[in-house]
Amino acid sequence: MITGIVILSVMAIVVVWVISIYNTLVTLRNRYKNAYSQIDVQLKRRYDLIPNLVETAKGYIKHERETLEAVIKARNQAVTANAAAAANPADAAALKGVMGAETVLTGAMSKFMALAEAYPDLKANQNMMQLSEELTSTENKISFARQGFNDAVTVYNNGREVFPNVMVANNFGFKEAQLWEISDAKEREAVKLSF
Repeated sequence: MITGIVILSVMAIVVVWVISIYNTLVTLRNRYKNAYSQIDVQLKRRYDLIPNLVETAKGYIKHERETLEAVIKARNQAVTANAAAAANPADAAALKGVMGAETVLTGAMSKFMALAEAYPDLKANQNMMQLSEELTSTENKISFARQGFNDAVTVYNNGREVFPNVMVANNFGFKEAQLWEISDAKEREAVKLSF
């Protein structure tokens, strides 16, 4: 009888222990998904600002239509890629897709901003100055949101990889989360906005 009680007690402790690890992993996974949601909010803000910038610039740089179209195309691709990643931040392929699309968008925006600097009337336009300031602020918020996401992913990955959590994680399908990484050295440089 005592042996049966001891065995049941040990089994109950193991079950409670597994449940505790499982719940901790769920909490950590939800934190990094929430952290991606913060990136998503800021990216949507940026995506909303870009068409306004392009519309403002159209009147001044009419003969640079190719650059304007490249910005809008890159923006639209980034919106699509971000929607896929926002739907499932745990999907490494979707996250890599949005990182790649963001790299293309950053390049197009850099070219656009460099071109806009060549037009003094555009630089002096009050609407353009305000939109540029909002975009700069949004870029900073995106950087902070990415940092928060990477911090949350690191805590989650550490939580799922340590022993004995790894046994529970592998048995319940907790996959490694993808960090937001910058693959293009040019993207590491800040977008220069000077109006």
